[in-house]
Amino acid sequence: MTTANRRQVLAGTGLAGLAAALPVTNAAAAQAPVAGKPDLFVGTGGHGHTYPGPSLPFGMVQLGPDTDNSRWDACSGYHQDDGSIMGFSHTHLSGTGIGDMLDVLVVPTRGPLQLKPGALGKPEQGYRQRFTDELAEPGYYRVKLESGVLAELTVTERTGHHRYSFPQGPGHILVDFAHMILDVWDKGTLIDEASLALSADGMLTGSRRVHRWAKGRRIHFAMQLSRKPDRVQFFGDDDAPALAGAKGVTGNRLKVALFFDQAGGAPILIKTGISAVDVAGAKAALDGEAAGWQFDAVRRSAARTWQAELDRIRVDGGTPEQRTIMASALYHAFLSPTLFTDRDGRYVGLDRKVHQTTAAEPAFSTYSMWDTYRALHPLLTLVQPDKAAQFTRDLVRQTVQSPTGSPVWPLQGVETACMIGWHSVSVLAEACAKGIKADYAAAWPQIRSRAFDRNFPDVDSTLGRGFYYDLGFVPADKTWESVSRTQEYAYDDWAMAVLADAAGAKADAAALRKRSLNYRNVIDPKIGFARPRFADGSWWADYDPIQLGHKPEKQRDYTEANGWQATFLNQHDVYGLIALFGGDAGFVTKLDALFTAPSTLPKNAPPDITGLVGQYAHGNEPDQHAAYLYAYAGAPWKTQAMVRRLLTEMYKAEPDGVIGNDDCGQMSAWFILSALGFYPVDPVSGVYVFGSPPLFDAAQVDLGQGRTLRVVAKGNAPASPYVQSVRWNGKPWTRNWIAHADLARGGELEFTMGPKPSSFGTAKADRPPSFGSQPR
Repeated sequence: MTTANRRQVLAGTGLAGLAAALPVTNAAAAQAPVAGKPDLFVGTGGHGHTYPGPSLPFGMVQLGPDTDNSRWDACSGYHQDDGSIMGFSHTHLSGTGIGDMLDVLVVPTRGPLQLKPGALGKPEQGYRQRFTDELAEPGYYRVKLESGVLAELTVTERTGHHRYSFPQGPGHILVDFAHMILDVWDKGTLIDEASLALSADGMLTGSRRVHRWAKGRRIHFAMQLSRKPDRVQFFGDDDAPALAGAKGVTGNRLKVALFFDQAGGAPILIKTGISAVDVAGAKAALDGEAAGWQFDAVRRSAARTWQAELDRIRVDGGTPEQRTIMASALYHAFLSPTLFTDRDGRYVGLDRKVHQTTAAEPAFSTYSMWDTYRALHPLLTLVQPDKAAQFTRDLVRQTVQSPTGSPVWPLQGVETACMIGWHSVSVLAEACAKGIKADYAAAWPQIRSRAFDRNFPDVDSTLGRGFYYDLGFVPADKTWESVSRTQEYAYDDWAMAVLADAAGAKADAAALRKRSLNYRNVIDPKIGFARPRFADGSWWADYDPIQLGHKPEKQRDYTEANGWQATFLNQHDVYGLIALFGGDAGFVTKLDALFTAPSTLPKNAPPDITGLVGQYAHGNEPDQHAAYLYAYAGAPWKTQAMVRRLLTEMYKAEPDGVIGNDDCGQMSAWFILSALGFYPVDPVSGVYVFGSPPLFDAAQVDLGQGRTLRVVAKGNAPASPYVQSVRWNGKPWTRNWIAHADLARGGELEFTMGPKPSSFGTAKADRPPSFGSQPR
């Protein structure tokens, strides 16, 4: 079903009649849970923006096919509907809404040499090739190209491995070092300081600087081939051929063609190491991770590595499709952040300088924290605690090294300043609250500067801080996306208070907690909506909650949201939010209205606002916690019904099976945690709120260090979606939430389900804490 059709279906449905439509099994947990098999093509259609090529968990190399590089749905370089492949590049982004990477494109083909890919709809005009027999498994990819070449790919952490089986006769391999993501907004020089060189021993090396999204990032590679080409031709800018016999070329947009008079027979193997530091780092990757020509051994090793990671969550029950969705989501949740350290520990910091670390404390890139602080990082603290600790200590280092302090969206040693807020502090505060050890005090001076010093350098995502300090909100006539900025700056205040406490800055912590209530200053109690406000204190008079801003065609007041969605953005002071609506009943009525309002959007709505249930947009992050808010207002059965509905309607085991961008695993993490029966509405609090009973009859979660969490759903049936009671380690559990500290120790969480709502979790004493306290 297309996104548009799915939107139309969801717009006209309410909560009534949900239970009868739930596709869950009726079987009791009669066997040991097992790991599912992921479908790597889930998310490669629609607007999921994932890619099917091989990578190791959190690996540096993400090798894979590129089908397009010049439209929004080509952000990852691959889209399931495209029909032709340009070649195979060594770096990709998974699920992002902005494109970059696609470094070192390798094109194996036959016939006349063509130096341009040609149009998407007319592959015969360039080196694009139609394809068949496409297969993707964790750590391996295979496809048959129309030239007759069988292409196979696999990886280590820092090296990509290719195996190309050519038909008999001549063939060639083009390395297009000018290939990159292109966008209509790109201006000026996009690639510079590029070089390609062929050494006497046949190693091809290259370097370039790219000015796309992460402006100024560098990539270096070292490539070896198993067979010596008969001829080599370099091409410089404008595809000008270098002099005959040239062993290299410099410029901006470079290419090299490797010709084989007889390409058939034994496959041509290629292995490529990459580095952001220098060519020496790329060569070291080859030396340390790619000795010999052992493609099948590398493939088997990658498969074993992935199986160990996918075994972290095993399930029993549910439908075959749901088990595939779960395994696919887990796979996508383990792709980023990505390794950014050379084998010798060197990496590029956000100050653009080369730094040194150790093998035990690697540096990482691809932190999509506006998205991932909400569910991905909480998932990793639970099921990947050692890796989460590495990410935490890396973010501390990056905070110290960055000229602008707390990272926002760092990619390949560059602060992209994408989205709003500086949510690395949320990730750090969550880790701190959950007991992950790191030198938080070392990061505090930079964090404090962002929190209090109006002269501290701003980036796009931190604009309007001075107004926020002085007025308690960001005014819509001074800064774009002002409403969302006010709300998200307030959440970062809440997170920074935790870090201030960790650094011993108690007065700062108190000031930040008080200031974190600033979110209230953009919610107009007279109309009950988050509403743009101007510097003189007045509100946007002609307010329309469907619109994205008070100047619909020029400026947004919300970030990838509208007034409906932003009204429920608050995560840390839910009881304060409830009070603004007059108490539980008024708040529940408002939440109901969110999920049942007409699903109309203005013409200028971004494509990210997808997966509508009323005005709730599951395909984007701002209100992904909203269904869980019923639990705070004494109506947890409504949370249970809506979460189950979202689980079963927003995800499919199909290429368009992710309703919006996967956003570096955030959409996948929402599914995983919600399918287990709990979700971190406020990650910094260290608390999970119970949602729908588990989607599966039983789930077994490996927590590391020999600890296991088992989640069981008794009475799991399509007509029984409601929690009747909960037991924790065999004892009755009345609270509608559980702390991370409890789950992380391991044990058994047992839900008993039934066909009708129950009183479980409705008492005020059993509702989740918020802003550090229970409801009164």
